[in-house]
Amino acid sequence: MDRPIVAITMGDPAGIGPEITAKSLARPDLYQICRPVVIGDARVMRQAVEVAGLDLGVSSIDSLNQGRYQYGSIDVLDLGGIDMDQLKMGEVSAMCGRAAVAYTEAAGRMALRGEIGAIVSAPLNKEAMRQAGFAYEGQTEIFGTLSGSKNYGMVLILDSLRLMLYSTHVSLRKACDLVKKETLLKKIRLCHEGLKWFNLPRRRIGVAALNPHGGEGGLFGEEEVKEMIPAIQEAKQEGIDVVGPIPADTVFVKAKAGELDIVLSMYHDQGNIAMKLLGFGHVVTLLVGIPFIRTSTGHGTAFDIAGKNLADPTNLTKAIGLAAQLATRQGGAAAQPA
Repeated sequence: MDRPIVAITMGDPAGIGPEITAKSLARPDLYQICRPVVIGDARVMRQAVEVAGLDLGVSSIDSLNQGRYQYGSIDVLDLGGIDMDQLKMGEVSAMCGRAAVAYTEAAGRMALRGEIGAIVSAPLNKEAMRQAGFAYEGQTEIFGTLSGSKNYGMVLILDSLRLMLYSTHVSLRKACDLVKKETLLKKIRLCHEGLKWFNLPRRRIGVAALNPHGGEGGLFGEEEVKEMIPAIQEAKQEGIDVVGPIPADTVFVKAKAGELDIVLSMYHDQGNIAMKLLGFGHVVTLLVGIPFIRTSTGHGTAFDIAGKNLADPTNLTKAIGLAAQLATRQGGAAAQPA
């Protein structure tokens, strides 16, 4: 069986990333579907293994060719960057922000060169990145910049339920102002492209309405009439299977029933509340619009529980499984027989 190399970036060393990485790699079944390698700091990973009370070794490697990719010892492509005497779990620091960006950039470059089959990202901390002098909103922008992609975005995945957010970390007032025909059309196209990763008999996109009852023809808001419906009609003319705007209080019901393959939600909370209620937080993400496979957890660094052996690895474990599945399906140079 071909097992793709899946690179797991350790995330912010002061967060739960190292711990959930160690706990995920304590599962022998993951080694049956991929060859996992951690990109980060081997000393931090040894500390995480100790905190989690796991019977695992940690092997520091300088290149992918040195990896053994066998259960029982975690292969770490050791980029260092951490002074263990200065590392304070659960605290924001420029040192950790700088290291987390370095791990992410290294993974992206390897993916672009075709050396690995997929990337899985443990969470990093936006404030730590800013303290280190980076203006990225998150890892999404790092990968977008590295790949030179102009139209990219995240698909949130909960089993067969998929979601893309039209806007993310902006105020609700600004989210409404951002609804424009051309931007929405680009997002619909991105949803269509993102669904290519999945074995689906169709690629049906449901666009959530912005206003109550879809605006009721302009009675409760004009965004649907002026911006959204024209974008949806143009997408249909391009051959994209898209429906909407569908009122937000029913669109997720339709998606859960299998009537839609992905929902394009118009703002952050509209989509995330539904996904987290349905999935009890166990949501993973797939970055689409870039030339390689990248999945991640649907949560942050959880500094409040970092270093306390309280972190749940479920999201990261699911993200690794999805990355391995997609990379195996895609095949390529980074999915050679072990």
